[in-house]
Amino acid sequence: MNNTLTRTLTVKEAIETRHSIRKFEPTMPKEDLLEILRLASLAPSAWNAQTWRFVVVETPEVKEKLQAAAYGQTQVTSAPYTIVIYSDMEDVLATAEETSHPAYGEEGKARQRQTFEGAFGSQSVEARAAWANTQANIVLGYLLIATRGLGYDSVPMLGFEPGKVKELLGLPAHVQIAAILPVGKAAQEGHPHHRHSVERITRFA
Repeated sequence: MNNTLTRTLTVKEAIETRHSIRKFEPTMPKEDLLEILRLASLAPSAWNAQTWRFVVVETPEVKEKLQAAAYGQTQVTSAPYTIVIYSDMEDVLATAEETSHPAYGEEGKARQRQTFEGAFGSQSVEARAAWANTQANIVLGYLLIATRGLGYDSVPMLGFEPGKVKELLGLPAHVQIAAILPVGKAAQEGHPHHRHSVERITRFA
């Protein structure tokens, strides 16, 4: 399938033409991948916490092991890059000042530290990790649209063994993995959309 685009897509086009792809062309310029990650990193988060982190798996050996940890799903090794999206609230807490906007100066950094410690300091590691993962799910949506908007394809994966993925990638036990996302050019058509109507899923109050 030739999926090459001569222009970036509008948001509407990106959403309407995005399909889950499981077979990819073998190559993709790394600068395009980095642009996708840059665009996704502009996603919003509560208190600008930016809890998300990325591991880009590109070497065949690591991809094969990641595929095994994802129940053998072949899209992991088919795609030129497979992104593991995870959240790390402990890193966020340790570096709270980094997420304070520079416009607020030193006072803003102190306020950000106070806010995070007040909101999460008394919580268990597990409870605040779960909150952090809700923020990582926002960046996942941005990744999907940024990928398609630049003319590439993807498939969000939730089927994997988190413990094995963490061990493979050397991730701390406290992090939570939001999804695995193979990205690249589609080598095979995805299925057409089949979705509920807006009327089926919406009510006004």
